[in-house]
Amino acid sequence: MKLIVDANRCPQNHRCPAIYVCPKKAITQRNVFSLPVIDDDQCIVCGKCTRYCPMGAIRTVEADVAR
Repeated sequence: MKLIVDANRCPQNHRCPAIYVCPKKAITQRNVFSLPVIDDDQCIVCGKCTRYCPMGAIRTVEADVAR
């Protein structure tokens, strides 16, 4: 399993609130107008960000589907 950010659901006009709940600091965002990025090496797929994202833009997928 891994996490992806759905660009169609993320408005990309604000600081991603999921950044603040990630226990591993695996989510970064270059600026408030960019799509959040999830570092697969740091992410433990705990699901906190998926529950916290108000737009439902962060979701889990099978690792081979995300390629």
